[in-house]
Amino acid sequence: MESFKNIEILDLPDITSLTFKKIHRDYLKVLLGSVCLITLVVIVALFVVNYNFQEVLPDFISYVYLGLFLVFILIILFIWIGFSRRKFSIREKDISYKSGVLIKKTTTVPFSRVQHVELDEAPISRLFKLASISVFTAGDSSDDLVIKGIKKTEALKIKEFISEKINE
Repeated sequence: MESFKNIEILDLPDITSLTFKKIHRDYLKVLLGSVCLITLVVIVALFVVNYNFQEVLPDFISYVYLGLFLVFILIILFIWIGFSRRKFSIREKDISYKSGVLIKKTTTVPFSRVQHVELDEAPISRLFKLASISVFTAGDSSDDLVIKGIKKTEALKIKEFISEKINE
């Protein structure tokens, strides 16, 4: 019978020394444009409701608009700060992605666990020739790693690189 060994690892790899690449700056326009579009729809809906039910709505409707404006500003600030923290790195055997403002998250997926890779183009992102890459691993029904805001040409190269690695 073979003896069991469980050797302690003292020299761990340092992921903080990785060179992470930033998401394309046009993706910030996509994020801000989406928020502005949603906010515009909400404001128009509030105007319609306010116009049709003026006698029913209380006088403090202006505070609702002010609150909506403040929430809009906070969301814009959150997106602005969070955008600069979205970065990815591709190494020989894995892909890493980090993001987050309040909760910072770094996800690393080894190519040996990747089942398939998808390239997605959302309608607004397509205007800026941007795409997102979704990496799926074994044993899970959802995507394990999604990198949004990459130029489509670069995303195609990354997808091809990962596909070659998983088919080796």
